[in-house]
Amino acid sequence: MTALGKLFRTTAFKLAVIYSVVFAMAASIVVFNVGRNVRVVLEDQTAETIDADIRGLADQYAQGGVQQVVQSIERRIKQPGGDIYLLTTFAGDPIVGNVAALPTATFQQQKLIETTYQRTGETQARHHALARVFVLPGNYRLLVGHDVEELEHLRAILRHALGASLGWLVLIGAVGGLLVARRVLLRVDAISASAAAIMGGDLSGRLPVVGSGDELDRLAENLNAMLARIETLLKGMKEVSDNIAHDLRTPLTRLRNHADAALRETNDPATLQVSLEKIIDEADELIRIFDALLMIARAESGSAPKLETFDAAVVASDVAELYEAAAEERGVEFSSEISNSLPVRGNRELIAQALANLLDNGLKYGVPAAEGATATLRLSACKEGGVVRLSVEDRGSGVPAADRDRVLERFVRLEASRTLPGSGLGLSLAAAIARLHGGALKLEDNGPGLRAVIELPLAPALLQIAPPERVEPVGAAPSKSN
Repeated sequence: MTALGKLFRTTAFKLAVIYSVVFAMAASIVVFNVGRNVRVVLEDQTAETIDADIRGLADQYAQGGVQQVVQSIERRIKQPGGDIYLLTTFAGDPIVGNVAALPTATFQQQKLIETTYQRTGETQARHHALARVFVLPGNYRLLVGHDVEELEHLRAILRHALGASLGWLVLIGAVGGLLVARRVLLRVDAISASAAAIMGGDLSGRLPVVGSGDELDRLAENLNAMLARIETLLKGMKEVSDNIAHDLRTPLTRLRNHADAALRETNDPATLQVSLEKIIDEADELIRIFDALLMIARAESGSAPKLETFDAAVVASDVAELYEAAAEERGVEFSSEISNSLPVRGNRELIAQALANLLDNGLKYGVPAAEGATATLRLSACKEGGVVRLSVEDRGSGVPAADRDRVLERFVRLEASRTLPGSGLGLSLAAAIARLHGGALKLEDNGPGLRAVIELPLAPALLQIAPPERVEPVGAAPSKSN
């Protein structure tokens, strides 16, 4: 298709043509109404002038008879203008005037009519006039009129103006439509080229935005946000695939070795039982890893279970009660400070799972580096402005500021934690749950130690809080996930 053909087929050009046609019709109606109203006004003025002349001549007749009327008409026809006069006897014989010929039916009506006439001294010319016949005492007939050639000339001017205006309007509309269509077509072609490059595999490409803020810019910005999200998800899928291939090799290898050892020790029931128990533990660890990956995928895709408005303080209290005993077993001083009435909109089981993951990390990695120092773990829940802050604080070695974003990715474990059990999915799952609820997971310095904070939007206050229901995180707690 040629470039001109593409222009003609664009929606912008078609709309410009339609608008031009509509404007042309509107202009035609306006000009027609103006011309009609002008004609009516001029005809009314002409009728008033004719009636005034007739009254004046009738007064002349009353004062001086027909002779004075004749003299008055002779003076008037000598003046330049479009007025016509004719005084005749009852039989129709002309007495004085500047009209040489009239249609016979003109003298048979006494209302204002439009008629043709021939001036005195002309042989063929015919003119149009508005005239009225008035019968004077003595049966004299007086015709007074006004030539309407000026009205005809005005109508011709209006018709010419209408034609010229319509022509210019169509021309300007067509040129404007072409310009607008070309501008839109260039932007659409640029968007199409960018989309083709993206479909070709360049997921980092984005649709062009010119900064005008129009509908195409808004569309491009929304599509760019969608492309960025798609790129992030695909990148995450690739990273997950790579991490699974790398990080699951070790537990699968251990699983195979335990199975192989069980086959070799078939004569020793005790050794066989130990090997089978190890196989079950490794299988459970793999199941936990895949469950965590599945939960992260669901959270990041937005396909969460039912959402409701609930009190996060109740959830935090339940989780704190669950982990208090686990902290005591490990010799960790556990404390909690939970405010009342913290309404949030979301899924309470997922929020409980996120808190459980943070507490698991605190129990495993929150051991103070200083020898003899007491390990402490603190859970707090409070309201700050328009957000609910659920934080877990420990006194361990913490996470360097440069690594705080990286540890939120899947399967990422720092060197200091590689000797401890875990899969590197706990923080990733907590961050995904926070994002699902419109919040975020932030890692802060606790001086010393780490403060992990889940910030969630504050929901409208609950009209009626349901009786506290014990909520446990999905899966057993404390879990072995990072």
